[in-house]
Amino acid sequence: MRVEAYFDQLRRLIEASLLVASSNVAYDKRSTHEGFVQGELYFVDGSVLHVREYVDVETSRDRLMYVYQYMDAAGSFVFRYDNTGHHKKLRMSTYPHHKHEGDENKVIAASAPDLATVLDEIEPLIRLE
Repeated sequence: MRVEAYFDQLRRLIEASLLVASSNVAYDKRSTHEGFVQGELYFVDGSVLHVREYVDVETSRDRLMYVYQYMDAAGSFVFRYDNTGHHKKLRMSTYPHHKHEGDENKVIAASAPDLATVLDEIEPLIRLE
């Protein structure tokens, strides 16, 4: 797969979400198969998802680096998935993949999600009033 095709998949996923009110996402092609994605998805309740991915899609969707950080409408931290290797001493089975949940310091083992999985997790958290 070419990185442009991966970028198109992400664009379609974001555009298809009824809960995303707007987005500001930049797609930076680094080579035929590698690219960097960075931006924010703004939801209808005022919450926001910050997204960063560095991907190599030559043979699979290998996200060499990713961060998905979700903040509520008041700007408070809700959760973050990332694969930064700063929690090696916790000896998680999913290292370096992990999730900060409810608090920056609460770190749990988590498999590497993709954007679709993160959006599915956010959906029930959206407050429509």
